[in-house]
Amino acid sequence: MSVVGFDFGNESCIVAVARQRGIDVVLNDESKRETPAIVCFGDKQRFIGTAGAASTMMNPKNSISQIKRLIGKKFADPELQRDLKSLPFNVTEGPDGYPLIHARYLGESREFTATQVFGMMLSNLKEIAQKNLNAAVVDCCIGIPVYFTDLQRRSVLDAATIAGLHPLHLIHETTATALAYGIYKTDLPENEWLNVAFVDVGHASMQVCIAGFKKGQLHVLSHSYDRSLGGRDFDEALFHHFAAKFKEEYKIDVYQNARACLRLRAACEKLKKVLSANPEAPLNIECLMDEKDVRGFIKRDDFEQLSLPILERVKGPLEKALAEAGLTVENIHMVEVVGSGSRVPAINKILTEFFKKEPRRTMNASECVARGAALQCAILSPTFKVREFQVNESFPFSVSLSWKYSGSDAPDSESDNKQSTIVFPKGNPIPSSKVLTFFRTGTFSVDVQCHDLSETPTKISTYTIGPFQTKNGDKGKVKAKVRLNLHGIVSVESATLFEEEEIEVPVTKEFAEENAKMETDEAPADAAAPPPSSNDNDVNMQDAKATADTPGAENGLPDAGDKPVQMDTDTKVEAPKKKVKKTNIPVAEVVYGAMATVDVQKAVEKEFEMALQDRVMEETKDKKNAVEAYVYDMRNKLNDKYQEFVVASERDGFITKLQEVEDWLYEDGEDETKGVYIAKLEELKKQGDPIEERYKEYSDRGEVIDQLVYCINSYREDAMSNDPKFDHIDITEKQKVLNECVEAENWLREKKQQQDSLPKFANPVLLSADIRKKAEAVDRSCKPIMTKPKPKPAKPATPETPTTPPPQDGEQQQQPEQQPREDANAGSNDNAGDNGNQVPPVSGEPMETDKSENTGSA
Repeated sequence: MSVVGFDFGNESCIVAVARQRGIDVVLNDESKRETPAIVCFGDKQRFIGTAGAASTMMNPKNSISQIKRLIGKKFADPELQRDLKSLPFNVTEGPDGYPLIHARYLGESREFTATQVFGMMLSNLKEIAQKNLNAAVVDCCIGIPVYFTDLQRRSVLDAATIAGLHPLHLIHETTATALAYGIYKTDLPENEWLNVAFVDVGHASMQVCIAGFKKGQLHVLSHSYDRSLGGRDFDEALFHHFAAKFKEEYKIDVYQNARACLRLRAACEKLKKVLSANPEAPLNIECLMDEKDVRGFIKRDDFEQLSLPILERVKGPLEKALAEAGLTVENIHMVEVVGSGSRVPAINKILTEFFKKEPRRTMNASECVARGAALQCAILSPTFKVREFQVNESFPFSVSLSWKYSGSDAPDSESDNKQSTIVFPKGNPIPSSKVLTFFRTGTFSVDVQCHDLSETPTKISTYTIGPFQTKNGDKGKVKAKVRLNLHGIVSVESATLFEEEEIEVPVTKEFAEENAKMETDEAPADAAAPPPSSNDNDVNMQDAKATADTPGAENGLPDAGDKPVQMDTDTKVEAPKKKVKKTNIPVAEVVYGAMATVDVQKAVEKEFEMALQDRVMEETKDKKNAVEAYVYDMRNKLNDKYQEFVVASERDGFITKLQEVEDWLYEDGEDETKGVYIAKLEELKKQGDPIEERYKEYSDRGEVIDQLVYCINSYREDAMSNDPKFDHIDITEKQKVLNECVEAENWLREKKQQQDSLPKFANPVLLSADIRKKAEAVDRSCKPIMTKPKPKPAKPATPETPTTPPPQDGEQQQQPEQQPREDANAGSNDNAGDNGNQVPPVSGEPMETDKSENTGSA
């Protein structure tokens, strides 16, 4: 099971993986920790991440960036319209009212949804993780902004499906930061809460989270945010300043040139970083537009003056977070600042003045979200054992359900024909479930709405509950389970119809207890609170206008029939009783703006096709580069170290051939298929391989000959040696070793003479492979003889004298086991037999005796 955390930023992305020793941030193909969030569409393939960033300047209109700002938003959204003004690519409104991205891909104009492009980027991050882990990556955790709506969260899940990922949790970025901060703390208090404010100023947004920490526990107290307050806003302030200055000074309008805009924005971003550490900074761009070089200069005070409207908005989220947490500045013990945009000195100054304490930077400002997401994935994964740490997350919005009255109970006014109630208030724990009770005669629908910063609630989805039928057309009790899941997505999970029917049964004590228990279980949840850990509540939906004088009103209080039936459990007479029948009701879901399952599957197939095209093009480029590299390398070697190993006429012809291939590569062969490049390389190698082989044989021959000579001399010396360790080897076997050495030596002498008589450009007759085979043959013949183990001398037995003489057959059985010195040992055994204290060997085997006794006889 993979344990991976993804931080998908507006400008760049980071991948973190869990290992046995902790959390590591993964390096991409360029050995960088951050991967640009850019997808560039080309005429033959896509360039994603670092490759996309390199192609942006050359192909700005087909380079899709800031994908996070597009996903899950309507085209008419004011924030989206403001963002589109600074983006170089074309975005139009689709038939469903959501943005469509236009790009030129494979030579034709294509349209992509933001979810599809998001999925492409996730695929690239997945590949980075897989290369690092050398394993398939499926399960993961993805960090998302706290302000993401229900639709945006669903879009991220759809994008993950397109990329072949299965998110275990869409974790809020601020919560991931708090988790990465708190889980390593060993000095957290056990009884009192340690309140920490996390301020995340990213590339495009600002998020604030106030969290309370205890030992092994994290509780999110409040969230606040500004969707359009980030580092890019400071870049834009500088961009507009210098664009106006250059128009006045150099008479150029960068707004009319997409590439000039990109270059000036990139220069302004670098300028902002310089001003974070210096009081002033210059700006120089060569050939910005119309072949004009531009120069600029700005001081930090002037920059802060330009950014004043942005800086004034920083306090808003801070004040809101404190108010929702119910805390004062004095209750905040520490302030942690993260995010790429938090390095602006003016922001730190505002935070210091607001919290009356210096903000801390104990965490990596860019990597904390990815690390926290990987930690959350490790907590959810059975693969890793993580320190016990409970995360109590809260939902940043309020979610309500609304429904229509039934016909008889509907008010006269059409505007009053709907009733709604807040099911999950702001700050509700995640995950959470609640059960709502409705009284209906047939199919009805429920709308799910989200209350965020907008004045009117946003309609998320509609659930149709039914069809179902009740007895005699009476209203039936329908209980609908509403779920706020781990990703922060609200849905009606199930619906059940409860009906009472009379049955004739003997009233026994067991039946009465069972029925009473059943009725008690069906009582509203406010009668008995659920366990704290379940977060499940049973809510009886009452009409706002239902009063005591309207008995039996829709969604009103349960009538007498809903109350537990009082009965005498000791009675044993037959009487009509009521039994509750449960029937599951189908629930149909319609999510506004979300991709249909069929469309998601089509997007998965399209992503597979594009990924295959990318892979084919990468392999084609590799083969083309291989041909080009072979041409350059072989041409240089033919004029250098291969010069003596090829005839002059052959060399000149081969060089001419190489030049022809080089010219072909830059003309007709510029755009060929993978197979053509493979064939061209094989054609060249047919001429080049024999030359390379001759050079290689010449270079390796000396060393291989030395190895064979050493092998021959070693075995000859051992065979002729007088060393006692070889005394046990028979003289005929030693002679066999000497003959083998002489035969190998003669073979080598003959072959070497033949080889020395040939020129270097001739094919060799003495090959390194043949020499190695000869050395192996010598070793195979001689080694078993010269390494033959010396036989172990038989240990003389000194058995005690038996009461009866040892049997003769036992002595005879000892004879085959004796070594060449058996006469001496036999004598000692006979003498030992005179000792009356010794015991004879058993089964004819010589008896083990003490070494000191054997010394003399040996």
